[in-house]
Amino acid sequence: MYWKIASLLMFALFCAWVMYESRRTVRLKEKREEAFWEREQRANLTRRKPIDHLEYITIPEDLPINLHTDNDDICACIRTIDGLRDEKILNLTGWSNTDLKLEYGAPNITELSRYDQNYTTLVTTLQKWADLLIGFDKKEEAYKILEFMVSTKCDIKKTYTILADHYSETGHPEKIKDLIKIVEDTKSLNTGFIKAALEEQLNKGTK
Repeated sequence: MYWKIASLLMFALFCAWVMYESRRTVRLKEKREEAFWEREQRANLTRRKPIDHLEYITIPEDLPINLHTDNDDICACIRTIDGLRDEKILNLTGWSNTDLKLEYGAPNITELSRYDQNYTTLVTTLQKWADLLIGFDKKEEAYKILEFMVSTKCDIKKTYTILADHYSETGHPEKIKDLIKIVEDTKSLNTGFIKAALEEQLNKGTK
């Protein structure tokens, strides 16, 4: 008899807990949505601010554009890079549209989005180009491309791990530490994964 009453009581308590947690989850979701839309409304009302001072990326002139120009894929990469030289390029990784509007004004969002897209095109093309050059055993030239990518604080894990392997093989673990510092200064969601991979490579080289 007593165990039946205890079981019913435990079941009632469990149901009450489930209802409480469900309602709490709904309230938290509603608060998050309300905060998001309040922030978005404030962002949409933010006036235009100067963006001339931002860290625009300049494509260096000394990239290896004269290597394996008989390869169609490499030629396509070079054409894409050349097409970006007169464009404005910004690394806005980790910034949401709301963040950008709050920081620089809603009227700038279209331009900033285009500059960020230019950056995405830049780094994905450079990575492909570097991979192709490595395939042709032009590793030093590929490393130059990858080092430029790192200088822009890109968040492509492969970029960093290729360089880390190179630095480890050539006896320069201090350069891996420099890569880690650069990664720590990025706003990407990939930061933790890239840093962990670099630290693993660094530890291998110091054993």
